[in-house]
Amino acid sequence: MASIDLNSDLGENTLDRIVGDDAAMLEIVTSANVACGFHAGSPEGIRSTLDAAVRNGVVIGAHPGYRDYENFGRTNVEIDSATLQAHVEYQLGALEGLAKAAGGRVAYVKPHGALYNTIARDERQAADVVAAIKAIDPDLVLLGLAGGVVLEVASRAGLAVAAEAFADRAYQPDGQLVSRTQEGAVLHDATAVAERMVRFAETGVIRAIDGTDVRVDAQSICVHGDSAGAIAMATETKRMLQEAGIAIAPFAGRGA
Repeated sequence: MASIDLNSDLGENTLDRIVGDDAAMLEIVTSANVACGFHAGSPEGIRSTLDAAVRNGVVIGAHPGYRDYENFGRTNVEIDSATLQAHVEYQLGALEGLAKAAGGRVAYVKPHGALYNTIARDERQAADVVAAIKAIDPDLVLLGLAGGVVLEVASRAGLAVAAEAFADRAYQPDGQLVSRTQEGAVLHDATAVAERMVRFAETGVIRAIDGTDVRVDAQSICVHGDSAGAIAMATETKRMLQEAGIAIAPFAGRGA
């Protein structure tokens, strides 16, 4: 591929729970998945991250999740369709308002954590999220797991879609992510992560946890902002991709 986007989950800090360095990450990535308050973040912290994204020319994406602040949105939630749709609409509306106040706009949506993984395989919840996006702004692009059910559901509903690959997460042989409860699910070695992403960009495959290769069709690479060594991984990944002749460019429209 000639170019690829680099994204990170940001806006997740609060005074009592600092999980990442948004200022540093926003000098590296081209897209920012900004928390909407349900799984992490506070209004003032989210606004600060949006301000910084606009200053750095980084594309803004909404990062809605289950209403699960205690578990950082990483616990599966049993939820009916009407409630899930309303929860996602609420989060998107809030972030769109804050982004506008910061002088930017929301260009895409990337669901967070357990919700992200659920809609990669659960068509009912995927349809709920897609319905929420269409209700708020049908021009928003949906960013999801490569090969995930939600991308098919969204495409059928008329939404533009993009897929992502994960720099710092281990893959199962079927292309799903390895559960964070399993050893080796989260990667931290900056050089190994960067080499893995260069190989992906050049060949379209990622080595799964069992040693087999998984073909991944993606337009963006994610480095989680709350991972240990996140800044080093993002920096090295960007550097090595550029040295390999692969440009770093956003997949969606500019946020400002």
